Amino acid sequence: MLLALAAGGTVSRAQEKPDSPEPKQGAPSIFQIAEVQSQQASSAQQIPPTPPARPDKQQDENPKRILDIIPNFQTTNEKPEYTPMTPREKYVLAYHQTVDFSAHIGNAFQAALQQASNGQPHYGQGWGPYAQRFGAAEADQVTSAFFIFGFLPHVLKEDPRYFRQGKGSAWSRIYYAASRTVITRTDAGKPTFNTPQVLGQLLQQGISTAYYPQQDRSVNGVFQDWGINLAYNCAYNALKEYYPDFLRWTFHRHRQQQAAESTPPMPAASNTRSDQPSKP
Repeated sequence: MLLALAAGGTVSRAQEKPDSPEPKQGAPSIFQIAEVQSQQASSAQQIPPTPPARPDKQQDENPKRILDIIPNFQTTNEKPEYTPMTPREKYVLAYHQTVDFSAHIGNAFQAALQQASNGQPHYGQGWGPYAQRFGAAEADQVTSAFFIFGFLPHVLKEDPRYFRQGKGSAWSRIYYAASRTVITRTDAGKPTFNTPQVLGQLLQQGISTAYYPQQDRSVNGVFQDWGINLAYNCAYNALKEYYPDFLRWTFHRHRQQQAAESTPPMPAASNTRSDQPSKP
């Protein structure tokens, strides 16, 4: 009985004893630190790196406007694979060539040049004749864009775009650009005579006689302006061929200049020597 009472007292005292506090966690071991670092590295590898911003990089090699004024919607690079334009895309191209603000600026500038050089003198001088010259240039823009980029390419199944060669010698690229005035490609990708450009320019000059001064309406004047426009188109193609190269050269020089300005100058080496011996 004494042994039983002693055992019962011991059990009761053990039940009344408060719970022992939980052991405190010690500092993480080197193995735990290495495991956490490896998990962070693996999660960082799963996230694709964000490319650095390049605000000075030319995003579009063929800008839609040359010098922010001259329309350049029909220029594209020569690619191994060829995708023809749909009829709708051809008429959309003609629409953009007609209504873009850069075309209106060019027509206003052309009318100013004609006014200054007294081109087609039967218009006269002053703001009224300038408005007539500007209106004639706007009408020329509408008719030429419709025939050259929309209607004739649709009917003849030809591609009105200019495909940049982008490589080769300077002479070969200039010759290629000038030849695109009379050579284009079909919707099947084969070279053919550029009927929309050649015939479209002639149709535009013929229609323009309806709103030019009566004294300037002549067959000789139509064919003379037609030849001038074809020569202008050859120079325009050369400009489209080399303008992206000009942009790359300009931005490259600008980046080099910025890098030279941001690089701190190297400290000049000191050539002075002390005549006194150094103390030990």
